[in-house]
Amino acid sequence: MGIKATTSENTLAESQEAADKSAGKGTHMEALLTEAKEQYSEIPAHVKEQIILEHTSLIRYIVNRIGVRLPSHIDLEDLHNTGVIGLIDAIEKYDPGKNCKFKTYAEFRIKGAILDQLRSLDWVPRSVRQKGRKLEAAYGEVEQRLGRAAHDQEVADSLGLQLPKFHELINQVRGISLINLEEIRGTGPDGERTGGYADIVEDVNSENPFATFKLCEMKEIVANTIGTLPEKERLVISFYYYDDLNMKEIGNILGITESRVCQIHTKSVLRLRAKLKNAIEARM
Repeated sequence: MGIKATTSENTLAESQEAADKSAGKGTHMEALLTEAKEQYSEIPAHVKEQIILEHTSLIRYIVNRIGVRLPSHIDLEDLHNTGVIGLIDAIEKYDPGKNCKFKTYAEFRIKGAILDQLRSLDWVPRSVRQKGRKLEAAYGEVEQRLGRAAHDQEVADSLGLQLPKFHELINQVRGISLINLEEIRGTGPDGERTGGYADIVEDVNSENPFATFKLCEMKEIVANTIGTLPEKERLVISFYYYDDLNMKEIGNILGITESRVCQIHTKSVLRLRAKLKNAIEARM
């Protein structure tokens, strides 16, 4: 049976402790990889196996950190296996000459592989996505009409719901809190998508000034949109996405319950999705 997502602080603490011990072996890993790359055309299997074994705790820690944000039915064992693939990729692509610690590079590759795997899954039921879109539309309509951030009661009234039912709906859609940038790009007159978000992301191999301008404009839209959020919602977004804290840790800092943090996070993401969609469409 696969490991299921948990919010247990003990699990994360144990994973962190093991990962820290693994981090202490960083210099040894870098020397080992440097020697292997100098002696062989490719990293020998026994060296890969040794590195994987010594970084198992790091993979487990990363999986547990990501796992606390996922629905309970997501199999963390599958994510752990994906993390191993990311680690192998890091072993093969690590360049000692870049003056970067192997642990830092490995964390980046492991987390990237896991997030890519999650993006490829549609693990949210259609009915929940429909409720999420309904809430997004409600936030967008109310805030556009009022010209400010909407209160819970105002959005609940627009949906014809009592406040407790509104909060229940917020909790139901918390599983789709990750923003899919493909869902907030513009639409054409026929309702079809007008290209991918990747169309305005900078290509590191390109020197197209127009693409660079569009990327800067997008960053400005995102920054301005976040700036319109109520203070507590801005704090939750900052702690969650920039400081990488989990819901329980944020609740301890703000002096509120974990479930309340989840509600605030979901509401702020819904506001952002609606505001970004309106802002992007207005510029097209």
